[in-house]
Amino acid sequence: MHTIPSPARLHGPALLLAVMLVFAVLLTPHAPARAADASVRQKLSEESVIAGVLERGVLRVGFSTFVPWAMQDISGKFVGFEVDVATRLAEDLGVKVEFVPTKWSGIIPALLTGKFDVIIGGMSVKPDRNLKVNFTIPYDYAGMALMANRATAKGFTTLEDFDKPEVTIAARTGSTAAAAAKKRFPRATLRLFDDEAPAIQEVLSGRAHAMVSSAPLPAFEVLKNPAKLFLPVPGTFTSEPVGFAVRKGDVDTLNVFDNWIRLVEAEGWLKERKHYWFETNEWEARLK
Repeated sequence: MHTIPSPARLHGPALLLAVMLVFAVLLTPHAPARAADASVRQKLSEESVIAGVLERGVLRVGFSTFVPWAMQDISGKFVGFEVDVATRLAEDLGVKVEFVPTKWSGIIPALLTGKFDVIIGGMSVKPDRNLKVNFTIPYDYAGMALMANRATAKGFTTLEDFDKPEVTIAARTGSTAAAAAKKRFPRATLRLFDDEAPAIQEVLSGRAHAMVSSAPLPAFEVLKNPAKLFLPVPGTFTSEPVGFAVRKGDVDTLNVFDNWIRLVEAEGWLKERKHYWFETNEWEARLK
């Protein structure tokens, strides 16, 4: 503990030294705090994705192809609900959009290593995912649906009919559909694929009895192949909030995205885009 001499007994240089000692004692505890605050501010600035996006002039969006969330049209251009969302977001931020197609099983690691700025790809908010990334408020809600092969699943009319050891169910690796299938049909054999297309083909060929996927893909596939496929149960059997995924610790980016979602939802724009891609088939001509 410092003992500071009484100024009354000090003169000249000694008094000046005492005054300097007082200021040193008073200011020393605060100096490290100010330095730490500056360090934190600098670190947050460096880690702010939205600041980097504005400086770069490009929003890099990670996604994986899901019909009708994101897919390629006849010219090879990406189209779909998520593509519309990401494109509008970039426009409102005053930047360009760059789409980075990524396999679903590795999409979170790719975000964490900086391959892109945000995941906008129909990602349901799940506790295990939330431990690795932060999610925005929901901009959509997804549900799992089941489509089945008419021959191999003949007579199946309930979810319970598919929860048997002799039943094979296809789903996409690392997807919410795979988790939902494992939980809802624990006794069935689950066969996983990196993409939707081979999983669909597995059901069409009869090698799998059914496929679990986000709506409305199962309904669309049944419409395209009514002689081979059917919907054993109507609608969806789950409901999950869907959000953008960003890296941890970036409150500025999360705030911007949250408020953008609130804005376009209030406008009715999200509802209009959802109706076009999920409740009509007007867009199918763009794929042929």
